Amino acid sequence: MSKIIASCAIRGAREIYRQAEEFLEKSIKEKGESCEVKFPDTAFYFPMAYALLGEEVKSLGDAKRVLLYAKTLLHDDPSDKIWLPYLGDTLDSGVSALLCEEIIMALRYLCGQEPQKDCNGFFSDTILRTLGIQLVDGRIPGFAAILGAAKDNKTAVYIVRELQKRSIMTFVGSNVNGRSIIDQLIEEKVEMGWDTYIIPYGRDTLSGIYPLNWAIRGALTFGGHKKGEGLKCLKYCQNRVFAFGMVLGELDDIKYATGAGAINMGFPIIADTNIPEIKPSGICTYEHVVKELDYKKIVPRSIEVRGLKIKVTEIDIPVAYSPAFEGERVRREQMYAQFGGKYSDAFEYVKMAAPDTIEDGKIEVIGPDLDKIPEGGATPLAIVAHVAGRKMQKDFEPILERQIHSFLNEAMGVFHMGQRDMCWIRVSKDARAKGFLLRHFGVILHARFHDVFSAIVDKAQITIYTKQEDVERFIKEAQVSYKERDARVEKMTDESVDLFWTCTLCQSFAPNHLCIIKPERLGLCGAYNWLDAKASYELNPAGPNQPIKKGACIDPVKGEWSGVNEAVFQKSNRTLERFCGYSIIDSPETSCGCFECIIAILPETNGFMVVNREYSGMTPAGMTFSTLAGTIGGGQQTPGFMGVGRLYIASKKFISAEGGLKRIVWMSKELKEALTDKLKKRCEEIGDPDFLNKIADETNATTTEELLPYLEKVGHPALTMQAVM
Repeated sequence: MSKIIASCAIRGAREIYRQAEEFLEKSIKEKGESCEVKFPDTAFYFPMAYALLGEEVKSLGDAKRVLLYAKTLLHDDPSDKIWLPYLGDTLDSGVSALLCEEIIMALRYLCGQEPQKDCNGFFSDTILRTLGIQLVDGRIPGFAAILGAAKDNKTAVYIVRELQKRSIMTFVGSNVNGRSIIDQLIEEKVEMGWDTYIIPYGRDTLSGIYPLNWAIRGALTFGGHKKGEGLKCLKYCQNRVFAFGMVLGELDDIKYATGAGAINMGFPIIADTNIPEIKPSGICTYEHVVKELDYKKIVPRSIEVRGLKIKVTEIDIPVAYSPAFEGERVRREQMYAQFGGKYSDAFEYVKMAAPDTIEDGKIEVIGPDLDKIPEGGATPLAIVAHVAGRKMQKDFEPILERQIHSFLNEAMGVFHMGQRDMCWIRVSKDARAKGFLLRHFGVILHARFHDVFSAIVDKAQITIYTKQEDVERFIKEAQVSYKERDARVEKMTDESVDLFWTCTLCQSFAPNHLCIIKPERLGLCGAYNWLDAKASYELNPAGPNQPIKKGACIDPVKGEWSGVNEAVFQKSNRTLERFCGYSIIDSPETSCGCFECIIAILPETNGFMVVNREYSGMTPAGMTFSTLAGTIGGGQQTPGFMGVGRLYIASKKFISAEGGLKRIVWMSKELKEALTDKLKKRCEEIGDPDFLNKIADETNATTTEELLPYLEKVGHPALTMQAVM
């Protein structure tokens, strides 16, 4: 470890400690030790202190204990003594810095000083879980935390665009002499936010604790590690959270100290200035601190040092292409042209074809292309993809069709929403100025169908129609097909198939978790149903979705089969012996961290509540979604609690062993409204058409004391059903 780096890091840690001590003493003097202090929307209190020390910081007095521990990790400046090339003192100082930064930022929240202007601030548990499926399926291969400012705005934009192209989630912040990369990106009108993979956290280095807090919660949320398992959490970050720090511009002591904290987590530091390097590996996978003075090489160098595996998709279109652009919005003032929505007729349709009837790579635009469409107008559009392959099946048509959304969205300057005949597409003026045409939709789809679905697609031919008469003619055929597909899926039951499917996609983050995907229960992330899993297996026979023969039925009520139990035992690293697919009380299916909703028992009501991850308020269980999620994730079986995909709530097999839908006594309002049509249908099927109105939401009750009178008033059936426990 360089003596210069060690000296700077230790001095920086001492300064951060001083600021934390002064701020905490002032806060205690003004508000008292019992004053509540917390970060918003997290079940993990002060995440770094919770993970490393097992401390549940709820008050200023609790924070004082963490500060005292942080003090024990501070060491003397090596410039004042005989130098020993030993990592320990510097790494200890780094941990102290992180613990103290966490205290300072929480105190800022207490005082209304966070989040900073144009910044996200603390990253909530909800966001972490919402992005869970992208983390585990490789769409987000890694994370970059940028501190400082580039030499100029052009360089700042170049660096973040290079990271975007590689789908790397980039957290931007800190400053150099008062100027932050955040300001550089704002000045260049770069869209920032979770949807574009560029997240501004704060304009000072102390706020760099936010992305590190995000990382440590990965170990708690997906890894299933418990509070106080510090070494396990740090090892998890080293081996499964592929992050690195990039420091632009001059470094100061605070940056060195924060960087030393990041190195403890296995995250190397790459700088664009002539700083000392630390090349021996040990804590990090490869080098710990390196420099790269050529800004055109700094992103590839960072990826190399962290050991990231990046797949860059090169498609012959005139704009950049990456999943990082999938959430980009094209607003009306930025729009060159739009299609569908409420503005014109539009649809997209994938149809299986005989191999000898289509020509691979043939792309036609029948009607005016973008260069012939007036700017600002709305034009009819039909995107018809004919695909053929020896292993192609009719059941795969909707799976390919569903991917049109993300495939087109990943082009910079293209906005896509919806699917089928409810799609809405916009193309930006910037994309058009670079030469983008509608035929490039075909280029994208042809390339991506072959890339992603190469196991089943041998040929793909794309035809794009922009004349109203053509759209009206072909949409009728598409709508007939849509209805046939829906009927095919709806008619499938667990009893009608011999195979279920495993999904171990999330084991990259939650090693002992797996989903068992059945016709009447999709994966808990909400992204994979039975047909999706079947298609995935056809695409990648060695992948995360594997067939399971159900085997002998052990219990038809609880949904237990011998073949499923055998698969669960093997696929869970021999940690679980039983799964009951229809029960939430007896050996329920496990939860990772990507679940859309949580079902939780409310013993006082003889029923259950359901809350979706977007709801941040209090629930009758006495816990928020984040707190509930923190108790059931990581591949655990937690009787009475379970993570699920939201569509499972409308399934006939929904916790059917405990009475099904009639057991639901409370549901967050947004979730109830989103599922209204499906739930009304289920209510009619169970013989109680008005049942949906008997389910309370946050407008009726947020405590069991408020909930019980409501249930009695509406005559909820759970109150008279057999005891659930």
